[in-house]
Amino acid sequence: MTVSKRSVLVLDCSEPEALAEFYAGLLGADVRRGADPDFVEVVGHDGVQLAIRRDHGYAPPSWPRPDDSQQAHLHILVAEADMDEAEREAVGLGARPVDTKENSGPRDVRTYADPAGHSFTLVAQEGRSAS
Repeated sequence: MTVSKRSVLVLDCSEPEALAEFYAGLLGADVRRGADPDFVEVVGHDGVQLAIRRDHGYAPPSWPRPDDSQQAHLHILVAEADMDEAEREAVGLGARPVDTKENSGPRDVRTYADPAGHSFTLVAQEGRSAS
């Protein structure tokens, strides 16, 4: 018998409410608060997309400095024609551009740090319809 499972990426930070609001705005999702004030979910039309957990000793990642590894980051898929608008939206919500000097691939990939310092990229997808 196979047990039904699902997973969600959980980001640690010092202020889960603020980071959840950032990602809800960026993803066009809603914030769902439960009984635990240290754990907040970002929920889209397909269910939970992301969760944010308070870490009282949180220290932001220092990537792309060479002394730390990146460990994980989010790819947010965007229609190629919407990349500039998605970038304006991300920066308007509080994202900081990260200059990685490694954007040599065939797609437009733009890297940012969220307000808590986690990296994410906006990735242009050919053939993806604009919303």
